[in-house]
Amino acid sequence: MSLLFDILFEDNHLIIVNKPAGMPVQSDISGDKPLRDYVMDYIKEKYEKQGNVFVGLVHRLDRPTSGVVIFTKTSKALSRLNENFRNKDLQKTYWAIVKSPLPHSEGTLTHYLVRYPSKNISKAYDKEVKNSKKAILHYKTLQSFDHYSLVEIDLETGRHHQIRAQFTAIGCPIRGDLKYGSKRPNDDGNINLHARKIKIKHPVKDDILEIIAPLPDEVMWGKVEI
Repeated sequence: MSLLFDILFEDNHLIIVNKPAGMPVQSDISGDKPLRDYVMDYIKEKYEKQGNVFVGLVHRLDRPTSGVVIFTKTSKALSRLNENFRNKDLQKTYWAIVKSPLPHSEGTLTHYLVRYPSKNISKAYDKEVKNSKKAILHYKTLQSFDHYSLVEIDLETGRHHQIRAQFTAIGCPIRGDLKYGSKRPNDDGNINLHARKIKIKHPVKDDILEIIAPLPDEVMWGKVEI
């Protein structure tokens, strides 16, 4: 069976995969086949299941973003993980390649985000404005390239396009992210934002899972030395 995604972890309750950049997690207006359907096809074929296959979607990634995505195989696991996400009982770490120079090699970004659904975009403001939600992330620089920096990001809040909007607000848009101020697109049309790691409690067992997603096969990611 040839797969378009890598399986990072699988048991009777969960399947955690490395989403390719450019693939939607769930159905959208493009009509392109989403990752969830590919996972469903994989389970159906591997386990020779008849009829409908349950694949619960716990969280999402933006289409041009790559990295860790968690699906569940049971409604029980989905319910428990949804509760963990609501209670922020997990740790998500992203890697991004952003325009240099950053104001500091590491720090905390705090903004107030307003979402504009008609344009599918969020804008970060320095002060609270009408309809805004507070957004906080912590970052540190891992490596420097020509005109770019590799940063590791831990989210304290989970807002729409939060990382993309906040780094644009400080003049350091993510490489290839035309929607958020990058000057030129990447060759593959995606952006250098990768959900690198997630740490969660298994929804059924007492195990703590720490899942790391390998980097995409892309020119700038190939320069990462860490």
